[in-house]
Amino acid sequence: MRTILRYATLALVLLIVAMVSALTAMRLAIHGQEVAVPSLVGLSPTEAEKAVNASGLQMTIERQYYSPQVAEGRIMSQLPLPGTKVRHGWQVRVAQSLGPIRVTIPDVTGESERAAEVNIRRRGLDVASVAQVTTASIPADQVLAQSPAANAGQIVTPKISLLVTAAAEPETFVMPSFAGQLLGTASQTLQDSGFKLGNVSVAPPTGDQAAASAADASGSEPSPASIIVLQSPAAGQKVASGTTVSFQVR
Repeated sequence: MRTILRYATLALVLLIVAMVSALTAMRLAIHGQEVAVPSLVGLSPTEAEKAVNASGLQMTIERQYYSPQVAEGRIMSQLPLPGTKVRHGWQVRVAQSLGPIRVTIPDVTGESERAAEVNIRRRGLDVASVAQVTTASIPADQVLAQSPAANAGQIVTPKISLLVTAAAEPETFVMPSFAGQLLGTASQTLQDSGFKLGNVSVAPPTGDQAAASAADASGSEPSPASIIVLQSPAAGQKVASGTTVSFQVR
């Protein structure tokens, strides 16, 4: 019994030693892959690339900013910060200096969106974003405002945002039902509401109506006194002002 207990104790000790050894090896392996991020601020892109490659890291130029303090083309900021411990192969993001501002922000208000973009890019700038707004008094496709403003001095990035007028959405209405109304009355209502009268046709007769219309040839042509039985667009549909409405009558 003592022998069995001794062997069990020995096996337990060996298991604990093996687990501690495995954890230690894992820890060393993990920390062995970590490297410190080098300082890249003030370096040229080529110098910075060499520094990160030597540390087993990668670099990407994510932003560009104007700076009177940092020479043009030099790295002005980085993430992660220098000295940060990261895994092997980590991506270091940097911002590059464009140097002092040497371009004049053009005044593109009043120009079309296309003309404004050409004017901006011709000066070595770029369009950051384009927002649209609808106004009743200004035609569509016209730059209403810009940011930064023309001739602005405190510029951070070489990008300009534009506010451009858009075409007004057509006014919409819910089509009413004209069924059972006189054609003349409905036509006048359409004209007064800004709609157009389209095709007016006589609905095909059914049953006793077929015999009656065969005896009365005058019923084959629509007149202002004709009764509307069908319309297109149908009642309840959303339509724009100026929509053409067609009827079938009897």
